[in-house]
Amino acid sequence: MVTGLAVAPEFIDELVDRFLHRIVRADRARPTGLNASEGWDSVTRDGATQDDLTGDAVTGDGESDAVVGADFADQVFSGERWIGRRFVDCRFTDADLRGLVTERCEFTECDFSRADLGESVHRGSALRACVFTRSTLTGASLVACSLLGSQFTDCRLRPITITDTDLTLTSLGGADLRETDLAGLRMREANLVGADLRGSSLRGADLSGARLSGARLEGADLRGTDLAGLRMREANLVGADLRGSSLRGANLSGARLSGARLEGADLRDAVLEPTGLTTARLAGARVDVAIAVGFARAHGLLVDLTGAD
Repeated sequence: MVTGLAVAPEFIDELVDRFLHRIVRADRARPTGLNASEGWDSVTRDGATQDDLTGDAVTGDGESDAVVGADFADQVFSGERWIGRRFVDCRFTDADLRGLVTERCEFTECDFSRADLGESVHRGSALRACVFTRSTLTGASLVACSLLGSQFTDCRLRPITITDTDLTLTSLGGADLRETDLAGLRMREANLVGADLRGSSLRGADLSGARLSGARLEGADLRGTDLAGLRMREANLVGADLRGSSLRGANLSGARLSGARLEGADLRDAVLEPTGLTTARLAGARVDVAIAVGFARAHGLLVDLTGAD
């Protein structure tokens, strides 16, 4: 037996840190609930501490209250409840977040790729500039949240409940949002190119600057919506309800408008093929001379513009 061997304290601390780090990495089945601390050491993954993940709500406004750069990949947080937590540049890739409840939490530039957020509930939380690639959000609910600048790619979203939530600058290109209620939401400059919005409600949504080229909007409810100046090239609006909406100056070139309800809509200065309006319902719609003439010619009328101002 060897005695009297002197070992530097720094070396012992390093060994302990490495050992605990490996234990935490390997232990994916953590205790249930945010307040459960049995079996947990104070050392956690990649700079995060136990206090960042357990205990009561985080209070205070300082940057030190946030978990920054932590790696929670493959971790299990299913069914937990987080209140007032802040995460910056953290990885939740492949994490199990099913049934997670967040209230007044902030996630900034976090990666949720392939994470399971099914049946999760978020109230007053912000997920800003976050990445969701092939993530699952089926059955999720977002109430009074912000998704400012977040990007959704190849995600499973239906069914999803989104209420009083800010989708400004959110990228939902190609997203499947069929029959989703998006009425009244703030969606300024959102990317909805190629999105499937068939049967969805966008009534009264703020779509200023949004991109809707190639979007599928068959049977969508767009009543009273301001679509002025939007890019809607090749959009499919067959059977869409656009009554009382403003399409003034919108680019509808190549858009399909068969059976669309355009009663009382404002089509002045819109870029469109007048022949596409032949089967649309247009009672009370406002059009400019160019559209009126094109529409008349599409119906076989010979328009005489001689002497017109």
